[in-house]
Amino acid sequence: MKRVAILISGGGSNMIALAESMVGDHPARPVLVVSNEPTAAGLSRAARMGIPAAAVDHRPFGKDRAAFEQELLKPLLAAEPDIVCLAGFMRVLTPAFVSRFEGRMLNIHPSLLPKYTGLHTHARAIAAGDAEAGCTVHEVTAALDEGPILGQARLPILPGDTAETLAARVLPLEHRLYPAVLRRVASGDRGRLDL
Repeated sequence: MKRVAILISGGGSNMIALAESMVGDHPARPVLVVSNEPTAAGLSRAARMGIPAAAVDHRPFGKDRAAFEQELLKPLLAAEPDIVCLAGFMRVLTPAFVSRFEGRMLNIHPSLLPKYTGLHTHARAIAAGDAEAGCTVHEVTAALDEGPILGQARLPILPGDTAETLAARVLPLEHRLYPAVLRRVASGDRGRLDL
């Protein structure tokens, strides 16, 4: 059984989708949820689901990402995860941190990578006149949002879509895609999945 740690910064809707999927014959189980935001709603949601939860506030470390990550590593390493899932974790991780989990860290990103790395993905897709949008699960590497793509889900951009309406329509795709990719990766299948 693979051990999965999930990193969040907010409400944790993708964390919930992942955790709820890891039941029955699933080859993985959630062992920890960690947030850089001590007041993140996802922490109490994880606790209610019986998943150990921890917070490591990034603010006291200022711009010293390495010092923050040293504290973040403490609960992570104690949980001994086989796989680390970033699920709305809004901190850019250093190459040194990422290398500790090389080949074992996944992220969900709200665009059809390689388009629109970083933030404001839905607004950028609309502004570019794209016909479709979606989400991508990829392996995390040192380069932001550039690791190997493990899965994508797409939908059409509708006339009148705003960044907010598009985000609301993409989110259910994220909740389907991420658990499906995690199941495959935990089973040893790293082939690309397209929904």
